[in-house]
Amino acid sequence: QVHLVESGGGSVQAGGSLRLSCAASPYTYSSTSSMAWFRQAPGKEREGVACIDDDGGPDYADSGKRRFTISKDNANNTLYLQLISLKPEDTAMYYCAADPPFCSRTWYDGADFGDWGPGTQVTVSS
Repeated sequence: QVHLVESGGGSVQAGGSLRLSCAASPYTYSSTSSMAWFRQAPGKEREGVACIDDDGGPDYADSGKRRFTISKDNANNTLYLQLISLKPEDTAMYYCAADPPFCSRTWYDGADFGDWGPGTQVTVSS
C-alpha cells in the first residue's frame, strides 16, 4: 500500500516563502528511486515542478526553476519543496508523486508516476 501525504501549504503574500513536505510510508520511500512535485491551478492542467532521483541531481521544470528547491530526507522518508519569492501565479494545489525508477526526460507530464498524495494548497496574494 502506498501512502503519500503532503503538508506545509498555506496562504502567503507575494514574495513570501513556504516549505512543503511529503511524508511517505517506509515501503513507498524504499521502493521508489524518484519522487516529484506537481501543481495544478484552478482551470489549468497539472504541471511538473521538480523531480529528484537517486542517480543524479534534481531536475526542474520551468515552473520550478530558480525559485524552488526539491530535496529528500532519507532518514525521515520525506520529500521537500522549498518555495521562495512566491508569486500569485504560484497559487495551486501542490502534489507529490512517486513510483518510477528515475526522472525520465518526460517526467513533468506525470504519466510515469503511479502514486500520488492528496495535495496541499498554496495561495499567494498580491
